[in-house]
Parts: sequence; C-alpha cells; structure tokens
Amino acid sequence: MNFVNLPVILAALSLLLIIPLATQDSFAQINDGGFQAGGVNIDGSWYVGEGLKVGDYFSFNVCHVDYLDCSDFDMAMWVEDEVRVGTEDKFRMQVLVYDGNKIVKGVMDVGQVAPEPTGGTEEISSYRGAYKSSIAWLSAFATKEMDRGDGTYLTGKGPKEFRAASWGKIGNIGGQQILPTAEQTISVGAGQFDSILLTWKTGGQQSKVWIVDDFPFPIKAKTFMHVSQGIPPVEYEFELLDYKENVSSNPFVNVETTAAKQAAAGCPKEYEKTRFNEATNTFSMIVKGVIGPKIVKQGCDIELFIDFKRMVNPTEYVDQVHYDIAVFGDTSKPPLKTISADEGRAELYTASGQTHRFVLADQPPGIYTYAIIVYGTGPEHILGGNPDTSGLMTFEVEVVKGGDTSFTAPPTAAITEIPQWIKNNAEWWADDQIDDESFVSGIQYLINQGIMKI
Repeated sequence: MNFVNLPVILAALSLLLIIPLATQDSFAQINDGGFQAGGVNIDGSWYVGEGLKVGDYFSFNVCHVDYLDCSDFDMAMWVEDEVRVGTEDKFRMQVLVYDGNKIVKGVMDVGQVAPEPTGGTEEISSYRGAYKSSIAWLSAFATKEMDRGDGTYLTGKGPKEFRAASWGKIGNIGGQQILPTAEQTISVGAGQFDSILLTWKTGGQQSKVWIVDDFPFPIKAKTFMHVSQGIPPVEYEFELLDYKENVSSNPFVNVETTAAKQAAAGCPKEYEKTRFNEATNTFSMIVKGVIGPKIVKQGCDIELFIDFKRMVNPTEYVDQVHYDIAVFGDTSKPPLKTISADEGRAELYTASGQTHRFVLADQPPGIYTYAIIVYGTGPEHILGGNPDTSGLMTFEVEVVKGGDTSFTAPPTAAITEIPQWIKNNAEWWADDQIDDESFVSGIQYLINQGIMKI
C-alpha cells in the first residue's frame, strides 16, 4: 500500500469536515401525557394505497437503514397500468431512481389490497426493498378491503379510523402502539398538506409518519430503530417531492441509465478481484476487503467490499464508522474527488462496520491513488465522529481508455511463477469465500499451462 505524502492527504481532507451540522427537523410537541392512547377528532379512515390509480406519478426522497445505512436517494414511480397476474390484480409501476451519480430504471408490480411489491425487474431490487420497508410500511396495519363480487370482502388489515385509539402494536419494538396523534398542516417538496400525524415511541425517540386522507402514500416520515441503550439510529425517512395525476405516457422513457452508458462503454461484468487487509496509517483499526477491477476502463465502476475491523481483535467489526473514499492524481495536492461529494453528502457512514459500494471511475486515463479515510467513530448525527479513531489506507487503481480490461493469462513460455490471481483463489478457497469448482478451475489452469505437472 502507498503511504506517500499521507500528512498532506490528511491535511487536505481535514478541510472536508469543516462544514456545519445539518439542522434537525422541527416537530410540534404533542401528546405530553403519553403514547399509549391516541385518536384524532376527525371523521374518516385511511389505508396505504387509498385512491391509487393508473396515471398517478409520485417522486420521493427516501432512505432506509438496510440500504447503505440510510443513504438517501430519489425514487419516482408512475402507475402505468393494471395487470392481472394469476388470480391477483396488480398495479404495474415504472420506476426511476437517482442514487447519487447513478441512474437506475425498472418495473415494479404492487398489490391492490396493499401496494407492497410483488415482483419486478432485478435492477431496482434494492430500492424495491427500501420502498416496501418505508413508504409502504404502514400496509402492515392498514389495507384496502376488496369486494369479491359475491357480496363478501377479501380483507387484509382493513382501513383504520382516524378516531381509533390505536392502529396496532409493533411487536419488534416491545409492543409500542401506532397512534393517530394530531392534525398538522405541513409543507413538503410537493406542497402544503393538511395531514394526520401518526406516532410511536422507539428507544426514547418519537417516530412520526404524516398521512393525508384520500392520498395513497404517507407524505413524510422519520422513524427510529429500537435500541437498548444510546441514541437510536434512523430506520427510515422520506418526503414526497412531487405528485401528478393523469400522466398518460412514460415520463422516464428518454432517461438514459448508468447501466446503459456502461454497457455502451463495454464495461465488463466479470473481472478479477483483489483482496486487501491493512491497518490505517494511525493504527486505529484494520481496513479489510475486496476491490475489483484494479485496472478499470474509464466510465466503468470499481466494486468495493469494505470491512472495518478492530486492531486488538480483527474478528470484531468497528461500528458507527464515519468515512469517505477519495481519489488523488497527486497525493501532494487535494483530492480530485470524494465519493461523498459525488453523492451530495457530507461524509459516508456505516453503522455495522461493513459496506458494499460501486465507485465510478470517470477520471481520465492514468494511475490514481484511492484513499479510504476514517474520520472517526460515533453516532451518525455527530458529523465526523470521534477523531481519536481517524486514519486512512490507500491503494492504486489504473484507469484505461478502451481495450479489454479483463484478466488475460500470459503465454505459457512467459510464465515463470504462479499468477497472483491463482494465489488469491487459494486463499479465498481456504477462507470459504469461493466454492470448490472455482478453486479446481485455478488448479486446472496451472496444469494446462505446464506450471503444475501430475
């Protein structure tokens, strides 16, 4: 690993942390007497999907803890049609996601009793899961009643009354009640709405979701995970950015996805991966993982699996890590870019100490130093965390223009030692990270090239 000019790197990157903390949302103080009895003095009821119809267009900014520790993205959905799959009627949605500098399109089918995802294209599977566990989450408690056509109803949970004392218990957080709590007029990206506020208590924090009568989805939410001690992290958060009715044609048809651009550039789907396992320059922790490819075509992704491990016990993860990935053309100068800035964030964060990211190599051809920088550790809301655990490690990546960047074995006569990729395969097989078939293929290669004789 290259530690050339690391003090200069640290000095340059320290400037990235001199930014103000994001202000917290201001919420009305409500229900000071407790959270186990609710009810709002308004007639009516609501369920997730109420009034949903073909031609509706929604755009949300959303995050969920299971997707990159609640890194937010914009998700737009257009209800294209009603379809029948087997015996079930569904809405088919066209979906467009802006995730940092990545653009993704796909299709998502949702149910009509509850608009939870029931199928769709693989490209948006991660975002589909985040949608289900955030925007559509209340469908676990409030759904449509469906007429069977014979005078009886196919019932899920059914709509919930605004006057109800409770909409149900959340079993995984100790049986806390979801309560209709207050009427509130709130402003979101899509405009101003008269809403009903639903609340429940989680780990000492108040989770909040705002719904609107006769509107299919909640318009805003900020909820927290259950923790036994400390400050609970955000579980999901979203806000309605835009809403339109009677959109008759696909609004995303002319949007080019990142995958389409990379396919046109000839980005490989299979590539050699290299492991790394290094202490930071300050010996604050171990940064371990896999990168691939290390020779990458311009405009293609570099895939990174990163684990932050403890120095004293490398089997244990370091949690609540504030970090970033920076790209240097010259380590004596400030970085060409940081991934956080590319994604419009102040920093990157992992609560678990593990992350899987794709980093776009869009710089001109050349050799670059990539730095994984640890700013510190601590709760997400404390920007930068505790700097006592700060440090960094680096590796080099070569960006090339054109040509095949996949691994090609040299001619037999030129092979005088076992290739590094074979050594990597052996180590990964010993660690149960690749299967027997992959390991045997490496052995077969050595035999075919005359390196190993039997």
